[in-house]
Amino acid sequence: MMILKAYTVPHPPIIIPEIGRGEERKIQATIDAYHAIAKEIRDLQPDTIIISSPHSTVYSNYFHISPHSKASGSFISFGFPTISTNVSYDTTLVQRIEELAILSDIPAGTQGERDNQLDHGVLVPLYFINQYYSDYKLVRIGPSGLSSQEHYRLGQTIQKALDSDKKVIYIASGDLSHKLKKDGPYGFVKEGPIFDREIVSILNEANFLKLLSLDSTLCHKAAECGYGSFNIMAGVLDGYDVISNVYSYEGPFGVGYVVAGFTPTSPNINRHFLSQYNESLQEGQRSIRNHEDEYVTLARQSLEYYINHHKPLPRPKNLSKELTSSKAGVFVSLHKNGRLRGCIGTTGPTTICIADEIIHNAISAGTRDPRFPKVTAKELPDIIYSVDVLFPPEAITSINDLDPKRYGVIVKSGYKSGLLLPNLNGVDTAEEQVDIARQKAGIHKKDNYTLKRFEVIRHH
Repeated sequence: MMILKAYTVPHPPIIIPEIGRGEERKIQATIDAYHAIAKEIRDLQPDTIIISSPHSTVYSNYFHISPHSKASGSFISFGFPTISTNVSYDTTLVQRIEELAILSDIPAGTQGERDNQLDHGVLVPLYFINQYYSDYKLVRIGPSGLSSQEHYRLGQTIQKALDSDKKVIYIASGDLSHKLKKDGPYGFVKEGPIFDREIVSILNEANFLKLLSLDSTLCHKAAECGYGSFNIMAGVLDGYDVISNVYSYEGPFGVGYVVAGFTPTSPNINRHFLSQYNESLQEGQRSIRNHEDEYVTLARQSLEYYINHHKPLPRPKNLSKELTSSKAGVFVSLHKNGRLRGCIGTTGPTTICIADEIIHNAISAGTRDPRFPKVTAKELPDIIYSVDVLFPPEAITSINDLDPKRYGVIVKSGYKSGLLLPNLNGVDTAEEQVDIARQKAGIHKKDNYTLKRFEVIRHH
């Protein structure tokens, strides 16, 4: 059974009249759109409503599905404990999704719920729906820090889990950029309105391939909270023609709110977007490997050999003298699906040559970066490598001596030290560069610290 309909909705608590106290009238178009979709849901009479909310229990590498049979929640954190909702969960569908996720090697399940209270990402849409219809059970899912592709795969799994005897709708709860206005609560960045325009266009066209491919740096800079939910929804609609309708978009408070609906119609083999995305990605990776230099090739061979043979790669005999006769610090960076997957390096030489430095640090980047689990053999074809060979760092006296496109930075305070490479996507100013390096080292902004800069030769 295909999903009956899917929606994207925002979740500003200010939309509730008691909380907004008149301010909600500034987003009247969103209110009207909410009433319109609530009436549609009443007419559809679903047995189950699935809601993904970024304010549910969220993990970096795991999709949490709320367990138990019942749940409740209120707007107590916004000062209104009497505005509350009670729901029953569809435990049968929850169990089915969890089982299929395990079979599909998707990290999703019901373990590790930190708070069983319904969050406002769920409460806001239910506030409107319950005015018209309440004879349903709920499934609540938290997005994760995993890639857009993994969110889409979870959506595909949800589609497979649907029972032919149940009528189900999907609600992707999430706001767009939180940085649309200088006088807004989160300030303004130029990426904010760019992101919102992209998303509204994507939703209007139901162009989920473009949704999957959206630049992760743009999403991060825009400070959005709906992208993960939207990708799960796209996966739920995988393989079907879709009639789309954007009911409203507005952002008077500096946060983007979009309400859109999607009605699946007939199957369409041309709308399996994840396979299209992966084919495009693999073609790009083949092209990259055809043009990689010996530094990158050595890094790739080193990690692949270690993962497959459980021991370091013996230094190849056909390397250039540049690799075997010179010493330098080296950083090896791994990316997967456009996201960092590991990065380890040395600021100065620790081995007898650059080649050995690359071999050692490539293995460490894939298996010893504490921010990530170890790279698996299954992931190796998807890894993109870059190798930075460092020039010796030099002390500087002012942040004005930095240029994030040319220089990397080392921030040091006592025994704490943080490093950031140059010319990274999303790092546009020296202030951003120093802040990221400082935070990596656990150095407080008010601590006394010194700065060093360095240049690199990047191979990628």
